[in-house]
Amino acid sequence: MHPLTEQQIRASFANATRREAASAALPDLDAVPWDRLEYLGWRDRRAPRSAYVVLELDGAPAGLLLRATAPDPTRVRRTTLCAWCQDVRSTDAVLLVARRAGAAGRAGNSVGTLVCEEFTCSQNVRRVPTASEVGTDDEDVRALFVAERVAGLRERSRHFVEGVVRGR
Repeated sequence: MHPLTEQQIRASFANATRREAASAALPDLDAVPWDRLEYLGWRDRRAPRSAYVVLELDGAPAGLLLRATAPDPTRVRRTTLCAWCQDVRSTDAVLLVARRAGAAGRAGNSVGTLVCEEFTCSQNVRRVPTASEVGTDDEDVRALFVAERVAGLRERSRHFVEGVVRGR
């Protein structure tokens, strides 16, 4: 992913009002490992139910404001499959809902997906696969397996953002 500025990120939010985009608490952009990300995702530390994701769509940044479901302290914690990285080993996935962009969003239409709670998908897909996952200890096969996981993450996250932005 190409490094983005605060201004580029705030301008990229397709489903947020100007006020919502201006009030978003951004992460420390200097600490972001841009070359190891398929998307930038973070939770708003001031509003824990608010989350954001930005990725490149048609060569330009496309961002979404997401809402997480309310935490339920009585909920039994279960490992859940992330729809983007398809990893169950590292963290729980949470339901994140995005208001659709444009008239559809103003009419109340939204779409949701399960995503890693702390947006660790890019780390998860780069994890060295076990021999049982790839069927061999061959480093070339493992590298190909990781490359396929990275490509899959890019495609699935892009498809979700594109669906919110373009109503697909």
